[in-house]
Amino acid sequence: IAEVGVYQGLFASKLSQLFPDRTLYLFDTFEGFDKRDFLESDSEFFNTNKNKFKDSSLEQVVKKINSNYLEIRCGYFPDTLKEYDYEQEFAFVSLDADLFKPIYDGLCFFYPRLARMGYIFVHDYNNMTYPGCKEAVNKFMKENDDVTIVPLSDGWGTVVITK
Repeated sequence: IAEVGVYQGLFASKLSQLFPDRTLYLFDTFEGFDKRDFLESDSEFFNTNKNKFKDSSLEQVVKKINSNYLEIRCGYFPDTLKEYDYEQEFAFVSLDADLFKPIYDGLCFFYPRLARMGYIFVHDYNNMTYPGCKEAVNKFMKENDDVTIVPLSDGWGTVVITK
C-alpha cells in the first residue's frame, strides 16, 4: 500500500486501518509543494499556491497511524524512491500530489508494480484547480494503451486505475 501526497495523514490513517497487515509506504516532503514540480508556465499558480499544505509534519502524521508496518519516505518524490528497493507489488496506491510531475512520476513507478486487480486512486483528476493532474494521467494513458480510468463521483474528481 502506498500514498504519495500525505499532507496531514487523514487518508493514510484510513489506509492503515483498512490494511492492517500490509506495509504502508508514505511519500511526502511534509513541507508543502516543491518548486521543482512547477513548470515555468506555472509561475502564477506557484505564487498563489506555494504555501499550501505546509501545515503538516511528520510527527502529526505518525500520531494518526497505529501500525507496525509503516514506512515513511520524507523528501522530494520521486527522489525518495531511489534509496529503496521495491520489488514487491502494490495492492493499492493513492496519488494525491496535485501537480503534473509527481502524479506522472507516480504512475510511471507504481503502475508496473501494481498487483493484478490492484488499484491506483488519482486524486484531483477532474479538479480544475490542479489541471496538471489530468494532464499527467492523460499523458500516461497515451503512452500505455492498456490503461483506462474510472471516475468516482467524489468532490475532488478522483479516478481509479486498475490492472
